[in-house]
Amino acid sequence: MDTLPHEKQIEEYQKTINQFKEQNDKNPLLSSNEIQKLEKKLDKLKEKVYSSLTPWDRVLICRHPNRPKSLDYIHNMCEQFTELYGDRTFGDDHAVIGGLAKINGQKFMVIGQEKGSDTESRLYRNFGMLHPEGFRKALRLTQLAEKFELPVLFLLDTPGAFPGLTSEERGQGWAIAMNLRELSRLATPMIAVVIGEGCSGGALGMGIGDAVGMLEHAYYSVISPEGCASILWKDASKKSEAAEVLCMNAEHLLEFEIIDEIIKEPLGGAHYNPSEIYKGVKKFIIEKWEALKALPPELLLEHRYDKFRNMGRFETIVEVESGKV
Repeated sequence: MDTLPHEKQIEEYQKTINQFKEQNDKNPLLSSNEIQKLEKKLDKLKEKVYSSLTPWDRVLICRHPNRPKSLDYIHNMCEQFTELYGDRTFGDDHAVIGGLAKINGQKFMVIGQEKGSDTESRLYRNFGMLHPEGFRKALRLTQLAEKFELPVLFLLDTPGAFPGLTSEERGQGWAIAMNLRELSRLATPMIAVVIGEGCSGGALGMGIGDAVGMLEHAYYSVISPEGCASILWKDASKKSEAAEVLCMNAEHLLEFEIIDEIIKEPLGGAHYNPSEIYKGVKKFIIEKWEALKALPPELLLEHRYDKFRNMGRFETIVEVESGKV
């Protein structure tokens, strides 16, 4: 497993314990009680390191190559899944996985952004960066869900919409704007979960949800920390500072009412215990569906409108001059 910078001390301590254990098999140096004491110290070290993570440390966890992807969630949460393809206009975008699924016996239209898990699949999935046909594919599937009165589940994990010339030629901005408009008035319940990177219009174009959950170490932002640093300070190396000022972590977004719930991750990140995070996400989905399914379409749309109107925090500055406001 790839070691992140903040985990180096943990890795060295773990190696030392393993060496003692191997040595004990041949020529005992430490008693079992002493080994146990070292392991307890290791647990305390982990708690200390993971409780003092910086925003940039959490971005690195979010981008860990072994972090579960959309396909992993689909395979581990769904009893059935039938994939659907294409946007009926240009082609099929492999960065978007979508289809009919059953979760806990309930039928859903599941649509996920897929990065890939190795070199070959990452190239095939374009690293999770959507083309316009990816947004149109997602929109087509949500409209199909509305027709058959199925709830929609979005799994968000993208570094952003693909910025290449071919995407611009095929209407990238138009496709994102169209999704924002049409998803906002879709008369069926929508649940969104940010499982990894929720970056820029790539995430926003599929991020409309009546209930939005976010994994503890995921991030959701208008721009990546590197992109922000390049614009603000003309220096991408200031990504750590940018990650802090962007306020893009789950606790910030919960405070601003952009998300509804933080889904706790295993110590160190979702990649350390994927089965635990699958259970947590599935629990969130079922709970939110139980709350949404009783709402009639007109009330669902009204609540969605109010939800987005109430996002964020605003400050009004009133200047007082010569006794007049």
